[in-house]
Amino acid sequence: MLATVAVASGLAGMLFGPVTLPDGEAVNATVDSEYRFTNAFWFTAGLVAWWAVPRVEKVTTVLRVTLGAVVLGGFARLMAVAASGWPHFVFRIALVVELVVVPILLWWQSRIRTD
Repeated sequence: MLATVAVASGLAGMLFGPVTLPDGEAVNATVDSEYRFTNAFWFTAGLVAWWAVPRVEKVTTVLRVTLGAVVLGGFARLMAVAASGWPHFVFRIALVVELVVVPILLWWQSRIRTD
């Protein structure tokens, strides 16, 4: 499910830009460029997760790197909170997923791995 969200939102972000954001507003070309570029990574992380699901007990390194990047993104989001304040509710939920749910998934995967 999380992979589907990553693929769909990453693809939408690449194709349509920041207007896909809740309360999306017009932005300058630099922000638009960076937003679309960043969404390519989110899209790719979703594809990697889809690939890993059927072999979750065997692809430890790939899954840890991919999900670790998501956790790192959660910490970057916390820095944005400190610098700019709390984002839209949707991104508060994303923060919980990135810093709570994903580490639980990493822990679970470490318990079932066979490699």
